[in-house]
Amino acid sequence: MAEPRLRILLVGASGTLGRAIAAELGERHDLIRAGRSGTDVKLDLTDAPSLVEAFANIGPLDAVISAAGHVKFAPLEAFQAAPIADSGYGLGLRDKLMGQVNLALAARECLQDGGSITLTSGILAEQPIVAGSSASMVNGAIEAFVRAAAIELPRRLRINAVSPTVFQESMGDYGPFFRGFEAIPVARAALAFSRSVEGRQTGQIYRVF
Repeated sequence: MAEPRLRILLVGASGTLGRAIAAELGERHDLIRAGRSGTDVKLDLTDAPSLVEAFANIGPLDAVISAAGHVKFAPLEAFQAAPIADSGYGLGLRDKLMGQVNLALAARECLQDGGSITLTSGILAEQPIVAGSSASMVNGAIEAFVRAAAIELPRRLRINAVSPTVFQESMGDYGPFFRGFEAIPVARAALAFSRSVEGRQTGQIYRVF
């Protein structure tokens, strides 16, 4: 039985993970690539009104994927008690966490019945490293949000997260933070997004370690 061709919004399409997801899903489905620049749709996760406006212009969708989000890597001693706007944790909270949460909330209005949302967390939610407290906090919060949102989304909408380890293609930038971790090809992580979009599960964390 032939699978239906889906209309998918891919946020973070120009990044390492986004390009791999596009290669995995692009031949079977119609992708709308979104990001801060160089994509079909300009979209900034940190600007909630722009998310709402983007969805209003995109039209009906079958799936929304986020392969975007930034956090700060720094030792714990570098962080001081401060309001979010002034905190070193602010980047991860505004960008990767609330950016993806707001993306999911805005996506509800444009998704067809039974459509899916897939967010990205990461291995540091459960395997912390030195200088990774921001990433651990944000990734853990994303996964908790996914589990909670899954039991309340309307119209049979589904939500999952993919939690990958560090990519072989990213070791040049992140290798010093991940000593002793086994890096994976980013194409392997992209497979988990197919499971989320083309499967039927919801509230799942697909770990790719």
